Amino acid sequence: MATETKDRIRVVGIGGSMSPASSSLAALKIAIEGAREAGAETEVFDIRVLDLPMYNPSAKEVPDAVRRMSDAVYVAEGLLWSSPLYHGTISGSFKNALDWLQVLSDRKPPLLTDKVVGLLSAAGGTQGLQAVNTMEFVVRALRGWAVPLVIPIAEAWRVFDNQGFSRDPKLTELLHALGGEVARAARQFSRREITTPEAAKAEAQLQPITKEEVAASQKR
Repeated sequence: MATETKDRIRVVGIGGSMSPASSSLAALKIAIEGAREAGAETEVFDIRVLDLPMYNPSAKEVPDAVRRMSDAVYVAEGLLWSSPLYHGTISGSFKNALDWLQVLSDRKPPLLTDKVVGLLSAAGGTQGLQAVNTMEFVVRALRGWAVPLVIPIAEAWRVFDNQGFSRDPKLTELLHALGGEVARAARQFSRREITTPEAAKAEAQLQPITKEEVAASQKR
């Protein structure tokens, strides 16, 4: 019998850019509103405010900003990611934040296991889906689940004003829908363990990430 759904669902947003007026951050904040309206507790991590050092897998100390972000991500049931599109992919600063999530590899379960992730991007030109596709690859690598609804925003400079407000009511509606979908799916996932022990074992064999998984793969 399935356990009761958690009363509190947390959705954490990560996004933005190093620009003081970030369209991807503006879009993320609107999507987070949708998650909040759907009953989720929310928090946003602004890439520019985080100001993370470059990811160093050999680092002995985890920076405080990394620890705050990763701890919030780990206790969340749902995530919203938003990156600008730079040269056909996600920005370096956004990818760096995702790389730092490797510090969650020693948790039980590791990384983003059974977490729901909503994806959106903001492009200056007419393309935006490349960034979303890249993020989806990362979600799978971190063992999360991406919701089917994605929102690539083309010519974002036309959509948002300098205060981060949307000039397009239809886009606002879509972003709210994405946030609400992440909260809804996260609530559903919280009812039971989604990844079975058999699937977890297969993932560990095919793509070892934790120290234990790497050690086990070297013995085979």
